[in-house]
Amino acid sequence: MSFELNGRTYDTDEEGYLTNLADWNEDVAGYLAREEKVDMTESHWEVVNFLREYYNEFQIAPAIRVLTKAIGKKLGPDKGNSKYLYELFPYGPAKQACKIAGLPKPTGCI
Repeated sequence: MSFELNGRTYDTDEEGYLTNLADWNEDVAGYLAREEKVDMTESHWEVVNFLREYYNEFQIAPAIRVLTKAIGKKLGPDKGNSKYLYELFPYGPAKQACKIAGLPKPTGCI
């Protein structure tokens, strides 16, 4: 599967995750967010950028429990909880935010 953006084709898997992590940029993130019906705000970008940093460091997309704990450490307890993250990404913070961040689907996500 694939989509076209700004005259370029981006390959995705059957669930819409980018197959080549190097293809990611903010325009791609914006497109994926629109596909997911997510209106990107500063708070959304904070989570997306956090996920990209996490992935660069550990080479894995964190599952929701790991994500909430790690975000709590870095961004504070008011943001490190699933209620806050589900408000930003209603279809599953780990799954949806990873897709927008251009990362593979987190392990353990259905």
